[in-house]
Amino acid sequence: MSNTQTTPEVTWAQRSSSSDPEKNYIYLTIAAPDVPKERLEINLKPTSLTFTGHSESKKTTYHVEMDFYAEIDVDNSKTHHTSRDVFFVLRKKELKEEYWPRLLKESKKMHFLKTDFDKWVDEDEQDGAPDDAMAGMGGMGGMPGMEGMGGMGGMGGDGGFGGIDFSKLGGGGGDMPDLGEGGDDDDDEEDMPGLEDDEADKTGDSKGKAPEKKSDDAPAEKSKIEEVS
Repeated sequence: MSNTQTTPEVTWAQRSSSSDPEKNYIYLTIAAPDVPKERLEINLKPTSLTFTGHSESKKTTYHVEMDFYAEIDVDNSKTHHTSRDVFFVLRKKELKEEYWPRLLKESKKMHFLKTDFDKWVDEDEQDGAPDDAMAGMGGMGGMPGMEGMGGMGGMGGDGGFGGIDFSKLGGGGGDMPDLGEGGDDDDDEEDMPGLEDDEADKTGDSKGKAPEKKSDDAPAEKSKIEEVS
C-alpha cells in the first residue's frame, strides 16, 4: 500500500476579551491519528499554521496549511499532542471583545474546517460556560520531545497549558461564525406533558386545587398514619 497525503479534519472554537490575554484564544484541533511526535512538523507563524504529520500505520501523511483571519501571539500559544490529534491554544494578538467572524483569512468554504461544538459558546455567554468542559480531554501532562517543534514557543513543563483558564471551555452552540462548515443544531424536542395532572387524576384532586379539610370523624385514619411513620 503506497503512502497518500490527506487533509485532516480541523475543528475550532474561540474565546475573546478586551482586557485579559488569558481569555483571548483560538482553540484548534487537528485530527491526525497514529502520528508519533517525532513525525510531526509544525510551523506556527503570527498569520499562519502549517501542519504535517506522517502515520506509518495509516500509510498516510496529514498536511494542512491555514492563513489566519488575524494575527496570533506565537510565543504565548500552546500545543498538546495525543495519539488521536494535536490540540492548539492560540492566543489572539489583539485584545478585542468581539469574536473573529471566521478562523481563516479567506471567507470561502473549506471542506476540512468545522466548528468544535464541544468548546463553542456565544460571545455573551462566555462567563456562564460550564466548568467541567475539559473533563473528557484526559491528562494535560508534560510533552517530552516536543521542544523541537518549530515555532511553538512558551511551552512549560506542564505541557504548555499553564495559566489558561480551561474552566471557560464550555459547550453549547449558538451563533456560529462564517465557516462554511458545521451543521445546525435542530431543536426537535417537544415539550413533555406534565406528570402532575396525571397524579392529580389518580388521587381525584385537580392540579393546583387545595386539599379538602378532613372531617372530625376520621381519627382512625390519623392513627394509622402515625403508626406507619
